[in-house]
Amino acid sequence: MNPIFKIATAADWAAAERAGAFTGSAHDKTDGFLHFSTGPQLAETLRLYYAGQHNLLLVAVEAEALGGALKWEHAPSRGEDFPHLFAALPLSAVKWARPIGRDAAGVAVLPALD
Repeated sequence: MNPIFKIATAADWAAAERAGAFTGSAHDKTDGFLHFSTGPQLAETLRLYYAGQHNLLLVAVEAEALGGALKWEHAPSRGEDFPHLFAALPLSAVKWARPIGRDAAGVAVLPALD
């Protein structure tokens, strides 16, 4: 199956690795769920919400491993459905975590999504 993706700061992800689960960014905690994107949604998510941020990781997650806590909800601002997790992200559902780079113009460069 196709993975879903979480963008996280390196510091937040290091804390998750120590704790054994990712409980979310400050934004996730304010909204009450963890925000995810599909592969095609990533570039716009990075542009809108992570412009100028460094030390970001892209985390690939097996959606099927999240069970009923994963809900697909419509985001009117983007006109698309997004995956939202209403629980902590167990590290057992994570396929990989890779750095998100920046090019010379500061545009995010995604790692390979495979």
